[in-house]
Amino acid sequence: MKQWYEELFENYAESYDKESYTQGTQGEVDFIEKEINFDKTKRILDMGCGTGRHAIELAKRGYNVTGIDLSESQLNRAIEKAKKENLTIDFLRADARTLDFNNEFDLVIMMCEGAFPLMETDEMNFKILENAQKALKPKGKLILTTLNALFPLYHSTEKFVNEEGLRSKDHRFDLLTLRETSTVEITDDSGKKKTITGNERYYMPSEITWYLKSLRFKNIGIFACQMGQFNRHDPLTTGDFEMLVIAEKQG
Repeated sequence: MKQWYEELFENYAESYDKESYTQGTQGEVDFIEKEINFDKTKRILDMGCGTGRHAIELAKRGYNVTGIDLSESQLNRAIEKAKKENLTIDFLRADARTLDFNNEFDLVIMMCEGAFPLMETDEMNFKILENAQKALKPKGKLILTTLNALFPLYHSTEKFVNEEGLRSKDHRFDLLTLRETSTVEITDDSGKKKTITGNERYYMPSEITWYLKSLRFKNIGIFACQMGQFNRHDPLTTGDFEMLVIAEKQG
């Protein structure tokens, strides 16, 4: 049986590229470049790359990028877009929970909940972070964005999601597990309507910090995550739906 995130992204690649939350790519890649000092020799792994928007923009700027995703539909769209731009990018269908990369990349990115908070158990989500750490070379850097548990503790995520146009219903946030379940109606690329019940894990900043420390990361920074305007200056608050996390693997 397919999980909700597999069903959601099946035949949804073109529609995904039109979503409002995917429109900040240029500014986000500007930030990523600064974090690696514009060093074109750096190898980059984009985990949960989706339709390849960050991978493609990085490749356009001269970086060596590998993108992995579980969705064949999303990857096919990424490959098609890269070909139109005459770009060489390794797009691989792979599960972030079972990767076998080892000390190969200078930077791992996980953008826009590409993989990490979507899994059905905390152990699976942790495994994704562990595999990101294994994929990095010593002193390599991790940049990810994920859901901020401070937000639903102070605000209505149902209202926020509906304002984004996703039309959620049966919306619940469990204070014990920090998991949100809701049902959304979408129309896929073929015009077919789907009803999907999602289950996402929100994380406290302290949890993320502990996870990363336990995986031998250092210089951990957690900041507000503004679409297309990533930076290290905006502190994370209860008003931020997502958080931007940056960490370095110990040498």
